[in-house]
Amino acid sequence: MRRREFLKLTAGSAAATIAPRNLALAQAVLSKINHFVVLMLENRSFDNLLGRLYPKSNTFDGLSGEEFNLDPAGKPIYVNNLPGMTADVLTIPDPNPGERWTDINEQLFGVIDPPAGALAKMNGFVRNYLKQTKWPAERYDPNRIMHCFMPEQVPVLSQLARQFAVSDRWFASAPTQTWPNRFFVHAATANGYENNAPPHFPYMMPTIFDRLKDMDPVNGWRIYFHDVAQSSAMSRLWRIRHHFTRFSKFQSDAQEARLPAYTFIEPDYLSFLGPQNDQHPPTSVAAGERLIAAVYNALRQSPLWTSSLLIIVFDEHGGCFDHVPPPAAVPPSLRASSPFNFDRYGVRVPAVLVSPFIQQGLVLRPPGDTPFDHTSIIATLRKRFNLGNPLSERDAVAPTVEGALTLPDPTNMGPERIDAPVLEPRVASPATASDPAQMTDLQASLTDLARVLPDPGEEEAHIRRLETSPERAAPQQLSPRDAGAIVDRNVRRFLGES
Repeated sequence: MRRREFLKLTAGSAAATIAPRNLALAQAVLSKINHFVVLMLENRSFDNLLGRLYPKSNTFDGLSGEEFNLDPAGKPIYVNNLPGMTADVLTIPDPNPGERWTDINEQLFGVIDPPAGALAKMNGFVRNYLKQTKWPAERYDPNRIMHCFMPEQVPVLSQLARQFAVSDRWFASAPTQTWPNRFFVHAATANGYENNAPPHFPYMMPTIFDRLKDMDPVNGWRIYFHDVAQSSAMSRLWRIRHHFTRFSKFQSDAQEARLPAYTFIEPDYLSFLGPQNDQHPPTSVAAGERLIAAVYNALRQSPLWTSSLLIIVFDEHGGCFDHVPPPAAVPPSLRASSPFNFDRYGVRVPAVLVSPFIQQGLVLRPPGDTPFDHTSIIATLRKRFNLGNPLSERDAVAPTVEGALTLPDPTNMGPERIDAPVLEPRVASPATASDPAQMTDLQASLTDLARVLPDPGEEEAHIRRLETSPERAAPQQLSPRDAGAIVDRNVRRFLGES
């Protein structure tokens, strides 16, 4: 489906149309937002974290409690909640669900190769979870893949969603893994790559960062990261690596009013280098809550607060249950890709928008049937800063988010500070530090990324070498201990720290 056909098909049945006077207000307020901050976390569906935020209604598409999947014996496994704040509860689902493109097909359609135009019934989550083989079969409890948290178990995200805005119409850009979806938030395309691996270095797709650099070479953008920045896979950014900064500087930069026009924040992905806080199963959601609180608190206490918009979003659902079928999508390119043409969105993910210009308790929906996806961030940045034409066919149709900016003045200041639960995330024991099975596909791919980062001053020659002899091999099966050493050493070298 091409963009023109898609627009013709979806024109006319808007679910939450903004009144013209409110739209005019939102557009005027958008011009007052000078600092966009995006925190992208890992692998949770909307229902998994926010399905119980409000009662299910016409204005909030959450959980009724009647949603279920059938197990292989035909027994219904209903959405459920295990109460409490123990490490066992806050790391559900454990083990990690399947998250490759074929896994997600089965989760959505019940088969790994759905026919063109098939309707997703969201009925294969349990069956796919029970088919995973990384761990012994008895570890895969079907109730855990249908588990959804209550607001009091994710109090930071829930408080921000209720104080400001939540969207129940934000979908991952593609029904795929982390790398393709993060490519969409930076480049509005995954360049045809439907999984994290095998790698295809160098990734030379033009990005929104290129546009922001042209607008303001010094303070157009910055990426704050913890252990390794997945965004550093975008090889064009190697030439301007000074825009990559350790997250430890974010708070001081916010307090000293030094944030750029666009800030992108990446979490700590690797449990074997530090406390993992990306919320990727089976990481404790409490660790991610602390990161969300840290970002909010720094921004709230910054002189830039009243000219900022914070977007907290997740790259993909990571195999966690959601009941809303993803709709058709415009492929990012006129040139079809195989085996997947990126012509449908991924599963709904949590999206919370935070700004003093947002009315308390807003449930944000787009003005038409085209849902929000990660390219809505690109579309909004292009609109606000006049950054030129779309990067792809996808962000050309993506709705922008200024509809959340419903207050003419920054009067919803929000709490001065949010304190996250003081709970330690469960981590792998030292006895398993030599077991490659302890690493997720994402962690293995990030280790492979660290391996190919160029030395300072060698960017152009390194890109030419990779273009001549591209990296295509799957990531090596390293132990977490060995992977940690590679990441730490190579990232430090990339930043010029050693």
